[in-house]
Amino acid sequence: MINKSSGTDVKPFTGLTPEVVLDAAASVGLEVDGRLFALNSYENRVYQLGSPAGMRVLKFYRPARWTDEQIDEEHRFTAELAAAELPVAAPVEVDGRTLFKYHEFRFAAFPWMVGRAPELDAPEARQIFGRTLGRIHQIGALRPFQVRPRVDIQRLGWDAQEQVLAGELLPEPLRDRYGSVSEALLERVDQAFQENDGVRAIRIHGDCHMGNLLWNARGPVLVDLDDCAMGPRVQDLWMMLAGSGSEQQRQWSELLEGYQQFADFDFREVRLIEPLRALRMLHHAAWVSHRWLDPAFPRAFPWLGEQRYWEGYLGDLREQIETIDDPPLSRG
Repeated sequence: MINKSSGTDVKPFTGLTPEVVLDAAASVGLEVDGRLFALNSYENRVYQLGSPAGMRVLKFYRPARWTDEQIDEEHRFTAELAAAELPVAAPVEVDGRTLFKYHEFRFAAFPWMVGRAPELDAPEARQIFGRTLGRIHQIGALRPFQVRPRVDIQRLGWDAQEQVLAGELLPEPLRDRYGSVSEALLERVDQAFQENDGVRAIRIHGDCHMGNLLWNARGPVLVDLDDCAMGPRVQDLWMMLAGSGSEQQRQWSELLEGYQQFADFDFREVRLIEPLRALRMLHHAAWVSHRWLDPAFPRAFPWLGEQRYWEGYLGDLREQIETIDDPPLSRG
């Protein structure tokens, strides 16, 4: 659930100076050479550090977002994938621990993963990525998460709607319209999930988009499992689809060609692609609204403070209600 903002989470990283970052690394025995580069991250704060042993990444977790137990479970899942030689950035272990604390900040260290932006339209790229996801999901299906969240309509839908209505970003003249349109969309999403009840939830990446993907000489590398969750397999597949209906059908066929070499796929899940897209649309607006007092968010998303954005957004939500009823992608 997205909690309402409080004074404690408006500027949670104010005291995270470069000196504190370097001291935090030293506190767990990581050697550093003074090189420090801030990396692009909104939810957490992430830094690249130089060291005699090679580049490291230090990730400082936003306070109150995840519990220690939830972060530990993320780390164990990532380590499990890495032990199976899957291309993920696994946290560095020091004295049997991967989550550390320095002053009021919780952080973890990761290896620096070299790679470039993926080009999924390159020959066989989607098949290769599909094979990687199939292998990840085979491990994800071995056991459930105990404390990580679920991909569901309550957390990503109804709670998100509540957050937008409780926030200050949504213009007052549009509040009633947002309430009615989002409610109609959520009712249709709920119906779609009920119609496909029985789809199995497994451990998944949860936020599998191009920004969390690198590509090196050996293929794809997934660099951030911060949103790993229990959910349907298709949640990790649909965000790699873009363009016209025919283009998405081709992309889907290529992904499945690779995926099914390592994992089975329940084709009822195809019916969940547009409902899941609807939940992401709702949750993204709520996420930015919730974080708006964090100075990083107005700088990154200035258009969310404009009424014309919200008018267009409401139009997109209305269109999504109809899109859910469009024919789904076929098997191949």
